Amino acid sequence: MRRPLLTVALLLSSSSLAAAEFQFSAYGGWQTAPHSLVEITGIGAESFTAGWQGKSFQTPPYWGLRGTYWFDRWAPQWGVSIDLTHAKVYADPETFANDIPDWSRFEFSDGINILTVNAMRRFQRWNGFEPYLGAGVGLSIPHVEVTRPEGTTFNYQVGGAAFQAQIGANYYFNDWLSVFGEYQFNYAMNDLTLSEGATLKTNIITNAVVGGVSVHF
Repeated sequence: MRRPLLTVALLLSSSSLAAAEFQFSAYGGWQTAPHSLVEITGIGAESFTAGWQGKSFQTPPYWGLRGTYWFDRWAPQWGVSIDLTHAKVYADPETFANDIPDWSRFEFSDGINILTVNAMRRFQRWNGFEPYLGAGVGLSIPHVEVTRPEGTTFNYQVGGAAFQAQIGANYYFNDWLSVFGEYQFNYAMNDLTLSEGATLKTNIITNAVVGGVSVHF
């Protein structure tokens, strides 16, 4: 009795997996960020509006990875993805000159790393093109790089909640390989601790135009 039940379970499992589509994507692109309010409380308290530069193609570059599971058996147009976006920002020269002249470094250049779980919706394919959109929530995990008279901070921290939305289109060369273009929006909330004990808060928006490659299996 056990052997037939095991056989049925294996068949059901294999048929379920066969009915699913997995997609792995890697991308890069050009990212910008509008000004954001920066508030520091505690030692060296101050508040100012920072202008940001993206420098997307300078090392380390802007990049992202995404894994998507499409519900082919039950709802083939819907899926869920896990996305890791390595965005980055640098305080611009005007911010240093006008607001923080005694600072020598203020950036998140090793990443405002944004990890999200997204609901995905794709639309009917036409001549190889398949539009899609998605939105989700997750965490902002920035690498904090601040040097000011009160001290230097250089570490990864969990900043807070993050929100992501994207809209784009895949172009399929065949059933297993596609390229895509996308607009991606991220909102990262950051409540950070500086080495000298002060707290730095800033919420950063990034806008990016990205391109990438996907493998489907």
